[in-house]
Amino acid sequence: MDGGNSKTDVALVGEDGSVLATGRGAAFEPQRAGVGAAVDVIGEIARRMLGPGADVPYADHVAAYVAGADLPAEERALREEILARGYAREAVVGNDTFALLRAGASGPSGVAVVCGAGINAVGVSPTGQVARFPALGRLTGDWGGGLGLGEEVLWHAVRAEDGRGPATVLERAVRERFGTRTVEEVSLAVHFGDLPYARLQDLVPPLMSAAEAGDAVARSVVARLAEEITILGVVALRRLGLLGSPVEVVLGGGVLTARDPLLSAMLEESFAERAPQAKLVVVDVPPIVGSALLGLDRLGTAGRAGERLRAHFRAAVRA
Repeated sequence: MDGGNSKTDVALVGEDGSVLATGRGAAFEPQRAGVGAAVDVIGEIARRMLGPGADVPYADHVAAYVAGADLPAEERALREEILARGYAREAVVGNDTFALLRAGASGPSGVAVVCGAGINAVGVSPTGQVARFPALGRLTGDWGGGLGLGEEVLWHAVRAEDGRGPATVLERAVRERFGTRTVEEVSLAVHFGDLPYARLQDLVPPLMSAAEAGDAVARSVVARLAEEITILGVVALRRLGLLGSPVEVVLGGGVLTARDPLLSAMLEESFAERAPQAKLVVVDVPPIVGSALLGLDRLGTAGRAGERLRAHFRAAVRA
């Protein structure tokens, strides 16, 4: 299972790596909707993809890697709820960054940085030591992700419009993206709930285009994002004592899998300077592949079964 802020993916996978069924459902949001409502989503998807006659347990093992499990206590609460529902005889719940790492790396160790709606990172050493971050937003020192970038674009655009900040093409980009006469209208629409806060992620593509075209303000935002991504990766490597070792650093999440040329070049340069042994890898399969591989690891069958699993989802992506 891969659970995120916009959707939840579930796959039933055989021990040999065969994909028996897949399903997609609503967002997995235990921090907003509660643990019980979030776990309900898994059951709803399972019943839909397996048919009305399906009954628990649905599987021998549940490998659930979700955006709402940022702390060990949250992981425990979700695991206990999954087991209480009888979805499987055993379950492991972890943050979705672990699934990203397993999906993109050639083995179970390395570092992963995700930049989707939010931003986070995790590292796992060859001996199993883990480096991770609370990832609770500004409360725990985070900056970036699609929502953070959207906020930053709106901030600069408002200030350009009213004269508090330098001129930037982001002002026009915001108006055009949301079809308003002024940037202030967008801010007020978000404030009053007429424009969902999540729609601020729509400002990421115009931000990247403006930076590529040379807008100084946009370029400064992209440069800051590259710095944050690099810092997350380098700190995880340092905590694990791997800064001087050849290690894969997996990059994932919508902002990074878009492979923006400017951001990619900035990241290559900054990692080459601070972690020259690191090999940057942009994940090319859905995060649920990592969840399934971690489940196969648990069952001890991830070798050739993992290859079969990857082949299935790569074919699905191409289709």
